[in-house]
Amino acid sequence: MEVAITTNKMNHLVDPNLHIWGWEVPVYLFLGGITAGILIVVSFMLLKDKGEKSHVVTNRLALLAPVLLSLGMVALFLDLEHKFYVWRFYTAFRFTSPMSWGSWILLLVYPISLLLILTTFRDGFSKASLWIDAHIQSKSGMWKYLRAYSWLLDFSEKHRRLIARTAILFGILLGIYTGILLSTFGARPFWNSSIIGPIFLVSGVSTAVALVVLFSKENEEIEFFTRIDIWLIAGEISLFILFIIGMLSSSEQHLKAIQLILGGEMTTYFWVFFFGIGLLLPAFLEFMELKGRKIPGIIAASLVLFGGILLRFIIVEAGQISTWISY
Repeated sequence: MEVAITTNKMNHLVDPNLHIWGWEVPVYLFLGGITAGILIVVSFMLLKDKGEKSHVVTNRLALLAPVLLSLGMVALFLDLEHKFYVWRFYTAFRFTSPMSWGSWILLLVYPISLLLILTTFRDGFSKASLWIDAHIQSKSGMWKYLRAYSWLLDFSEKHRRLIARTAILFGILLGIYTGILLSTFGARPFWNSSIIGPIFLVSGVSTAVALVVLFSKENEEIEFFTRIDIWLIAGEISLFILFIIGMLSSSEQHLKAIQLILGGEMTTYFWVFFFGIGLLLPAFLEFMELKGRKIPGIIAASLVLFGGILLRFIIVEAGQISTWISY
């Protein structure tokens, strides 16, 4: 009896490794994660009424959320094969589809992030707010059509805590979704772990905290978030230990997949550049800074951001290299 085997291994995007996703997807995952972190950090400080002690977070950081998310969406759009059909994501909702969940979460994050900005706009940008209010009240030209702006400001300030709680919820959903998007691909054993979602969430919050340290000029604010980032890095390291242990104790295919970072071709990138330079080194620098050593916070914060984006590149690439079947 003759058996015919059909294979797609002649496709250059499949052989010798899967190369469907390029730089666009890791960049999107990084920017989506940092947006989620911004929503969580800003909302947490608002709920704790830390506005006076954390000026950058409560008044400025939220502005970056829709900007960074839009850049991530552009990267995702560039990755699409059929770009003009992207609108079809919003003509249906599939409960079991991570991409369906993700598309709607991304859409809802925009109005939530804008409302979050408006909750402290009058306090954080008082001159700009007074200037806009004056033009609206004059009812001249096109300004008369922006009366809804004042209503939105009043609404956002009145419901600040509700908006903050909602933003935390969607920040968590967005942060975890970026990892779940990968973990649901059953054909890639390196991605088959439920811990990837929490890893991406913690990493996203850590990179958002790094932005605070980069932009803030207030020593008290920098010190507070430096302490938080040390704990976030410790949590990220713990999650990676669980991730590796879970892969080592799973099937033979998972064991082969994790070897990519345990002696395989991704080992140096993971342990030296990401784990060493992107996690351990900034944690050490932050610890020494809290001990009184004169170490510019910008160094550790930049390394955290470097580690955050490198993590996405490593995870995406390792997942595409791993496979269940060796031809």
